[in-house]
Order: sequence, then C-alpha cells, then structure tokens
Amino acid sequence: MKRRLTQEEIEERVARGVELFKSGFNCAQAVTGAFADLYGIPQDVAMRMSASFGGGMGRMRLTCGAASGMFLLAGLENGCATVEEPQKRAENYALVQELAGEFKKENGSLTCAELLGLRSGKTESPIPGERTREYYKQRPCTMMVESACRIFAEKINIR
Repeated sequence: MKRRLTQEEIEERVARGVELFKSGFNCAQAVTGAFADLYGIPQDVAMRMSASFGGGMGRMRLTCGAASGMFLLAGLENGCATVEEPQKRAENYALVQELAGEFKKENGSLTCAELLGLRSGKTESPIPGERTREYYKQRPCTMMVESACRIFAEKINIR
C-alpha cells in the first residue's frame, strides 16, 4: 500500500470487515476482504484465498481466522515474491509478529478455541454454524474482526 489511511478511512475499513462478517463470510475473509482493493486484489479472489482460514483454519479452532486475515494482508503489504529476498522475508515476519503481538495483547489469545472458550484440540464438524442472531450474540468473532481490521490499518499507517 502506498498511502496512509485517514482515521475516517480506517473506521470505514473496520466497518467493512464487520459488515462482511455479518453478511456470512468467515472471519478471515472479512478481514482480507476489507482491504483487498488497496492491493488490487479482486473481491472474489480475496474471498477464495482466505476461505480456508476461517474457524481457526478450516474450523479446527487453531489460529484465529481474523488474525490469519491480518497475516495474509501482511504478505500483500510487504511479503517477498522471490527467494532472493531474505531480508524482505525477515521484514514480513517482523510485521506478522508485531500484528500477532498486538492482537494477543488486545484479545488475550491468537487461538480460536481459547477466544471462543472451547476445549482445545476438540475436532469439530467442517460444517459452519448457521448465522443467526444467537450465533452473533454467543461469539466474540465480530469483535475479533473489528480488532484485526483496526490493528492492521493502524500498523500499516505507521510503517
């Protein structure tokens, strides 16, 4: 990304991520989709490339999908495209570690199961839960999407 976001633009990106999540996309898709246009990524491509990361990686409740969405965006922001760029890889890993640290500080964990209050290691059905009003009330996922979008936008603004 070549330009800084204004505070209003940051809030628009955060709102867009929440809107995408509430419309039925998974947490990783919501975060990735909220920023994809800034990197010239068509929305449908952004949604496909981040689809597998929802539910803590394919609903296995591992790394939070909202955090994974941030990490996908970090690759678009400063990831390396060739093997001849070891410094670029290190810079990208540093960005991912900064994002992860902020997310964990703000939310208490990077692990989906822990954020949901579930037993870690429990195998779940691959079938996503029906998106109802109760679904959104019971889960902190909307807040995780909001948090990830804000953290990412603010972090790239100070780079």
